[in-house]
Amino acid sequence: MTEIRNSGGNCRDMVCIDTYRVLDSCRDKDCFEDVRVFLTERGQEIIERTGAVRAKSAEVVFANIDIDNVPFNKGFYQLYLRIYTKILLEACLGPGNLQEFEGIAAVDKKVILYGGEGNVSIFKNGMSDKGGGFCGICGADKGSSLPIAVLETVDPIVLGTKIAEPGRPCRCTCCSAVDEIPDNVFARVNGGLVDCPGAYKLLVSLGLFSVVRIERPAQYQSAVFR
Repeated sequence: MTEIRNSGGNCRDMVCIDTYRVLDSCRDKDCFEDVRVFLTERGQEIIERTGAVRAKSAEVVFANIDIDNVPFNKGFYQLYLRIYTKILLEACLGPGNLQEFEGIAAVDKKVILYGGEGNVSIFKNGMSDKGGGFCGICGADKGSSLPIAVLETVDPIVLGTKIAEPGRPCRCTCCSAVDEIPDNVFARVNGGLVDCPGAYKLLVSLGLFSVVRIERPAQYQSAVFR
């Protein structure tokens, strides 16, 4: 620690700040076409009886992020993102008879970013509730040397909706079954989601703005006056 006095007589201490440094990032505008919307039981019954459906709102409710090394490209990492969106829809079942229902759509995104080399081992104490000490069993847990991936996104724009006839394949490759949807996403809709083979499917096109960045821990020195 170094103490420095300026001409006014104030002391300045140099302190170390533990934070995160952004190594790489990307900003994208994506359009996902014909994405399957998994509906509630009530929603499935509605699209079986109508041909006029429109989206009222869309909200990003959850995202999965996986990160892996890129082979033969040292310091680069491949990020796999799956973004879950809750969509509120309405359908016309006759003159003046509008019915609202909900559904979940998921889209996949993949990016490659530079994340530096993480050859160091990171250990932090306080992660275990077991007693101990020098001669005990309490130790420090080893953390991953992978960088941290961060996704920033706004709620998507629903560009279009359509009902697909039974047997028509959709372009959605992210969710082949309702069972693949996480429980915390499943709980965001009123009523359970269904997947009826041979039934009509609701497809949407989504416009999504996102920023993906990759970070690592870093330390910096800063002056504090007192």
